[in-house]
Amino acid sequence: MTRDKVALVTGGSGGIGSVICRHLAAAGYQVVVNYNSNLEKALSTLSSLEGDGHQIYQASNTEKQQLSTMAGFVEKEYGRLDILVNNSGVTKPVPHEDMDALDDDWIDKIMQVNFRGAFACIRAFKDLLQKGNNAIVVNISSIAGQTGVGSNVAYCASKAAVDSMTRSLGRALAPDIRVVSLSPGWVMGEYASTFSPEYIQEQKDKTPLARIANPEDVAQAVVTISESFTFSTGCIFPVDGGRPLL
Repeated sequence: MTRDKVALVTGGSGGIGSVICRHLAAAGYQVVVNYNSNLEKALSTLSSLEGDGHQIYQASNTEKQQLSTMAGFVEKEYGRLDILVNNSGVTKPVPHEDMDALDDDWIDKIMQVNFRGAFACIRAFKDLLQKGNNAIVVNISSIAGQTGVGSNVAYCASKAAVDSMTRSLGRALAPDIRVVSLSPGWVMGEYASTFSPEYIQEQKDKTPLARIANPEDVAQAVVTISESFTFSTGCIFPVDGGRPLL
């Protein structure tokens, strides 16, 4: 397989991010696995990727200089970028009615990583994406941005901001760069695994397709949208099993 396409996945060593990396590698991409702090997981993800030409790179999406340096690295190694997957995100469960429990520090952290960080990555890689082949940004969002139901109020707001950014930049960066949001419901990843089996079953029962997504569902959607939905931009693609229908 000729690997003439380049992808970068932020948060690429995590439960969902690592699966996205593997699917992109299987689809013929040279993958840059971005990670923030867990080198061991990043190396494990790297070793699991099909083919060659893949690399890891440490950078926080909240640090402008680190993103600029990472963009320089990608330019030197590959010369362009075809797919940027904004997958990095943080949250913690806080009941929506408990406004005192959602302190200012967590509100700021969630908005900085989930929204500002995604915007900063697009800004840092804009020039390289313009050199790409049918380049696309895939922002990993959540139905929480539309339903207002999620781990906490700030998380829902951050994903609504991501979707709004997708629409804005889908217009502003056209025709050179497509920008879309991928909007899962519950995903059986690292965060969901912290909840009890009874709670997870309750979420399945609330989903018309009778299960919650797995990371493969998200990863397959990233590849399919990037490769096949070439006349789509500024839109939000649901991967939620019909959850908003109930």
